[in-house]
Amino acid sequence: MIIMGIDPGFAITGYGIVKYEGNKFSVIDYGAVTTEASEKMPYRLLLLHDRLGEVIAQYKPDAISVEELFFNKNIKTALNVGHGRGVALLTAAQSGIPVFEYTPLQVKQSVVGYGRAEKAQIQQMVKILLNLPAIPKPDDVADALAVAICHGHSYRMERIKGC
Repeated sequence: MIIMGIDPGFAITGYGIVKYEGNKFSVIDYGAVTTEASEKMPYRLLLLHDRLGEVIAQYKPDAISVEELFFNKNIKTALNVGHGRGVALLTAAQSGIPVFEYTPLQVKQSVVGYGRAEKAQIQQMVKILLNLPAIPKPDDVADALAVAICHGHSYRMERIKGC
């Protein structure tokens, strides 16, 4: 199974493509879509849509997992991230590929085994689980890979329950 994880944002949206086979993960690709602050919002959103669409078309994942937005104290930042998340969800839905959403708590629980894990713990586990030489940067990329790992674990558990 090929899984695409997305950590949505406005300035930076992380993505990760992993293969999940035989209870093991391997990384296929990862990166970030970045937009310039000097650009107007509609063009930033269009760029995000186009780039995510290109990644989806290139790798043709079996599932796309997107991290849900957690409440942010800065309402303007939360709204901007929400716009980016909306574009990510729309782009994923347009592809016809099943889309799954996970809360930060679910991602932490799945990757680290503890729902209140620190960001550094998640990043270290992503590095270990994917056998990477270093923690992917920026943080949004490691988070996207964690969301993909979360879906792999969740998918596996659903299949076990269904047996």
